[in-house]
Amino acid sequence: MISFLCEFLYSLHQSYFNAGIKSIALAADVSKPEDVQRVVDTIVARWGTIHIACNNAGINMNSASEDTSLEEWDKTFNVNLRGLFLCCQVTSRHIFIFPHPQKQLAYNASKAGVVKLTQTLGTEWIDRGVKVNCISPGIVDTPLIRSKDLEPLVRRWLADIPAGRLAQATDLQAAVVYLAAEASDYMTGHNLVIEGGQSLW
Repeated sequence: MISFLCEFLYSLHQSYFNAGIKSIALAADVSKPEDVQRVVDTIVARWGTIHIACNNAGINMNSASEDTSLEEWDKTFNVNLRGLFLCCQVTSRHIFIFPHPQKQLAYNASKAGVVKLTQTLGTEWIDRGVKVNCISPGIVDTPLIRSKDLEPLVRRWLADIPAGRLAQATDLQAAVVYLAAEASDYMTGHNLVIEGGQSLW
């Protein structure tokens, strides 16, 4: 058991002990790499390995978007996302993980954050006449991916896209115009996916 709420932590540990359940109580701040490493090292030293990690630390400041300070934003993300990443990263070294062909944790996590940010702002601001939506394009054919090093990856992407081609900028332009026009006034917090069917597999 890990928490920065020491009194609660040790009370819970005592109740587990009274019930005959083996546990240890470790005070830590999951946003600090040294704390996470210390906790994992302690667990591994005690039991030899880690089979399951339940990374559930989270805080909420309950501030409206326009009133949220940068300090509140950073503190929330440091615990809810940075802390989760650190716990997953450090515990993964003791848990067998199936390899994935395309390793892009930071990118995927950041884009998931964009979608959730869109949903939240879309909900909070619609009553003041502001709608917020986002577009999730598939892989767009840009100079960034036209390199020899990426050719094998591009071939694999193409094999995974039912439309059989990469997206062009022109494939997205109509969606941008639609979201900016009155025709989409009743749409907010929406993630418009335009990816040639790639996510349907």
